[in-house]
Amino acid sequence: MSAYLDTHITLWLYSGETERISKRAADLLNREPIGVSPVVQLELQYLYEIGRITARPRSIIADLKRRLGLAVEDRPMGTVTERALDLAWARDAFDRLIVAQAVLDNADLITSDRLIRKHYPKAVW
Repeated sequence: MSAYLDTHITLWLYSGETERISKRAADLLNREPIGVSPVVQLELQYLYEIGRITARPRSIIADLKRRLGLAVEDRPMGTVTERALDLAWARDAFDRLIVAQAVLDNADLITSDRLIRKHYPKAVW
């Protein structure tokens, strides 16, 4: 099983900002394979388009695949979306879909997001 990364954690790992990651999350990163939802790639693209990041999403993911063995965990979008419908606590569509995929896989989700941590029992920080 993989531990999923949210978008912020993906960016921090890419940029080498590992000091921003909690010890508990770092321990999980060191013992589990890591993965991301394709929705993380889409959110990275959005951040790139609005100028919040300068690296292209394909480059970020390719670098993390090479350096950390990151896997893009593809699941049927209809199934993920169906599960996301139940996550009414989240207003951010990216967060809903990222959490929904983690739920479907019964996976840990490494995130610093307080709202996700409050509502998803397998959120790790």
